[in-house]
Amino acid sequence: MNTRISEKGEKRKLLALKEDHFNDLKSSRIKPSSLQEAFISFANTDGGDLYVGIEDPKVEGERIVGFEKQEDANDIIHTLLEETNPSVENVIMEFIDFDAGGLVLHISIPKSPKVHYTAQGKCFIRVNARKKEIKGERITSLSYTKGAFSYEKQPIDYIEIEDIEDSSYLVDYMSRIDSSLPRKSFLRKQRLLSKKDDKFYPNAGGVLLFDEEPQATLDNRCAIKVYRLRTTGAEYKREQLDGRPETIKGPLEQQVHEVIDRIGEILTDSSYYVAGKLEKLVYPTEAIKEIVVNAVIHRDYSLNDDIHIRIYDNRIEIQSPGKLPGFMTVDNIYDERYSRNPNVVRMLHNLPDPLNHDIGEGLDTARNELRKIGLVAPEFKELDNALLVTIKHQKLATLEDIIVDYLKGNPDVFITNKDVRKISGEEDVNKVKKAFQKLRKQNIIEPENAEARTFDFKYKLKEQ
Repeated sequence: MNTRISEKGEKRKLLALKEDHFNDLKSSRIKPSSLQEAFISFANTDGGDLYVGIEDPKVEGERIVGFEKQEDANDIIHTLLEETNPSVENVIMEFIDFDAGGLVLHISIPKSPKVHYTAQGKCFIRVNARKKEIKGERITSLSYTKGAFSYEKQPIDYIEIEDIEDSSYLVDYMSRIDSSLPRKSFLRKQRLLSKKDDKFYPNAGGVLLFDEEPQATLDNRCAIKVYRLRTTGAEYKREQLDGRPETIKGPLEQQVHEVIDRIGEILTDSSYYVAGKLEKLVYPTEAIKEIVVNAVIHRDYSLNDDIHIRIYDNRIEIQSPGKLPGFMTVDNIYDERYSRNPNVVRMLHNLPDPLNHDIGEGLDTARNELRKIGLVAPEFKELDNALLVTIKHQKLATLEDIIVDYLKGNPDVFITNKDVRKISGEEDVNKVKKAFQKLRKQNIIEPENAEARTFDFKYKLKEQ
């Protein structure tokens, strides 16, 4: 195993490191079984770094008390790598030589697509700066989230096969793909039936695809809620709701078509005032469709929540239940491919005019469609147990270009910081302020009142 000499200032940085969701410091005297609990908590959550050989800050004296030689850590390394079930892949280990302080074992643990257990069969997750043991349904939920176990294969044992077999949606689907198989045989062949206690039942995937109203059949919520919000703020109040939120129900394919139509209707009448002028919200339909489809086919249906689509004055937010599955992250979302619901994806893809053309292709399409009309790429953010995709009504041009272009088109109008944020989709007031300052220095714009308070300035083009 690699041993390297500590870098200049590394001791100071290491001792200043705060234990948090991604970092933990342990004494070299720790029992291997106790360290294993922390080790798997990182692998089961979002990954992180363990440093073994650092004493607690409450301990008097030297805090870096590492191993005298590599062999002294053999029991720890063996327990982590050989006795964790299943083993964690792609772990990186190194020793950092702090001279008199000894060797600190640095363990870099990736976020794992599997659920891991200690040698004693216990399961832990990382919650802020501590590990937490989970049991029963919490482990099952973790398996769904990671994609280690697929909820779509879960048998729904309180309905009969005939309930799906007689569905008009199944009849229509088989007609469209030109299948002449008996319906029950078709369901079995397409893995839409699962066995429980020696009896076959429709599984969750089959219900989501072909049940007349899966929202009434499944215990978990699986609809789509659509809101129109008259605000650009990060939070909204009830009085900013334009009408009541709408709930779109039905089988998955029907949900997508109805939601896309409804979003289109809302955007047709969606506009807001900027510097006294009415501005219209314009988004490419194909981009919205691809992101909605992605949310529907890849969300975690084991979680009891709907997909939420919020249409603001300057953006659209699409929030789907469940973090990214497996090894997917917001950084590799355009490059990697992983399906939480592969059977649902396959069934929808088999249609003559499929919603989803290929796994992962949709987000590339969305980004390209937004770029075509001059809007920035969608943003992705993992929440506690959901993925939030934001489509901003923000131009690719610089803030300076946006300000000048707007004032050229409206030469008699004064524009404010708030107006620019509405036009551009940029939410940072200080970035807009700096853009104004840059244009003033270039003698391109001038304020209405040079004595106004900082964020009360109004600007127009300076007469040349």
